[in-house]
Amino acid sequence: MIYCLTGKIIKKTLDSVVISCGGVGYFVQIPATTGEALPPAGQEGTVYTIMNVTENDVSLYGFAAEEQRDCFKMLTGVTGVGPKAALSILSIMTPEKIALAASSGDHKAFTKAAGVGPKLAQRITLELKDKVGKGLAAGTGFSGNVTAPAPSSAPAQAAAALVSLGYAPSDAAAAVARVDETLSVQEIITIALRSLSRV
Repeated sequence: MIYCLTGKIIKKTLDSVVISCGGVGYFVQIPATTGEALPPAGQEGTVYTIMNVTENDVSLYGFAAEEQRDCFKMLTGVTGVGPKAALSILSIMTPEKIALAASSGDHKAFTKAAGVGPKLAQRITLELKDKVGKGLAAGTGFSGNVTAPAPSSAPAQAAAALVSLGYAPSDAAAAVARVDETLSVQEIITIALRSLSRV
């Protein structure tokens, strides 16, 4: 498996990048967020990759961060979610937002991605709820992913803190999801605790 590619970016579009490594140009499909994070053509960049081999095709999918790649694996593990749908979701949502949406059962957040209808969105939240809930309890968005960095966004940190206080991951995520994400971690926790105390 190709873990990552580092080389000169020959061409970059909204959904793909061509990277030259050792004289070979690799065509890599990417989410829009990765395209925004990578430097312009002519400069050197790195993408963390997943190779998908089918009977008729071999495709490379690339991401600006390992956490995005892990999230892509998690999404494509859901029944009915293919690489295109997973890339579409990662184009509009960060891994942390995906974890919070799945934990809180907010399936509508996934319907904003192209190619994801209500039924598929509900399946994503249903199948990922427990997985990401355990991950939030451990301080990451992904179950069992000990190498992932601790959540950096205020909502994700607040959810992890509430779980450490003994609240169920799904309840913590749901409470945090109702709070303005531009507030500080402490402010989000305070407001979320009020909400949880009324339940």
